Amino acid sequence: MKFYNSRGPNPRLVRMFMAEKGITIPAQEIDVRAGENRQPDHLKRNPHGQTPALELDNGQYVCEVLAICEYLDEKNPSPPLIGTTAEERAETRMWMRRVDLNICEHLANGFRFGEGLKMFAPRIVTLPEASDGLKKIAQDRIKWLDGQIEGKDYICGKRYTLADMLLFAWLDFFATVGQPIEQSNKNVVALYERVKQRPSAQA
Repeated sequence: MKFYNSRGPNPRLVRMFMAEKGITIPAQEIDVRAGENRQPDHLKRNPHGQTPALELDNGQYVCEVLAICEYLDEKNPSPPLIGTTAEERAETRMWMRRVDLNICEHLANGFRFGEGLKMFAPRIVTLPEASDGLKKIAQDRIKWLDGQIEGKDYICGKRYTLADMLLFAWLDFFATVGQPIEQSNKNVVALYERVKQRPSAQA
């Protein structure tokens, strides 16, 4: 297998997942700043022009972080980071969906249409007028999540899961580009710090 890596929260999420699993896969760097992900070679791997991508031994490419992590989890079930029962897996996937759609997407587009506009405008449809509103939505949903995880160690209670890694990777990245965590969200801040202490956070 080969892992097509780059700078950004999504590749980092997969790296963290692999580190938690003790998986090592040869990697090739894709320079997204230079637009390498939009060139023909990478578009053959992922027609959406995004990273990361995982090339399997049979030559097939798996893209999208949830699909990549689920594939690796099925191949390497220990330690369980999605769940060991149907109920646990459903809970993790539910929270992955909530974090991804309600927080990550708004963080990302708030940046793409704002601070990252110069880089993204030639590549995708952008709406500069939407940037501030999208950032506000992201912060509102982080505040909502803060209430949902009151009294919990992790998003799924006692279980450390892919959902926690997703939230951490995105919050950590976007704090460096103008969207820091509001410290009033004490439960999210505590969760962030808890994940940051794990060795996999250095991946």
